[in-house]
Amino acid sequence: MNNEIVTKYLPLALVVSWIFYKWWNSYKVTKKLPILQKAGAIFIDVRSASEFENAHASICKNIPYNEIKNNLSAIPTSVPIVLCCATGTRSSIAKLALLKNGYKDVYNIGKWTLLRDVQSVT
Repeated sequence: MNNEIVTKYLPLALVVSWIFYKWWNSYKVTKKLPILQKAGAIFIDVRSASEFENAHASICKNIPYNEIKNNLSAIPTSVPIVLCCATGTRSSIAKLALLKNGYKDVYNIGKWTLLRDVQSVT
């Protein structure tokens, strides 16, 4: 019987855990935004060019996630990088790509809408 319960509810538990993880991670990055901005953070929306053109946060520049590796020279390593997309999945992939290429201070905030009202620090 215990095996049946695990088999039945494990997929649901995994989905709920993933959703909670994404929410918690976004929450933590959102709370760090003032510090990241003071450190000169670069904000990158990794959605496609057409998605970005349709709507985006004004603080973000657009580098689609599948073009990150080809645009490393345009992304400084000396400042924090904050990534976003539609749900947080593509920005997770982009974060891994940056980390694999030597970037140390990379954050995935998840949904781009969390940056919609963030103003540039000048």
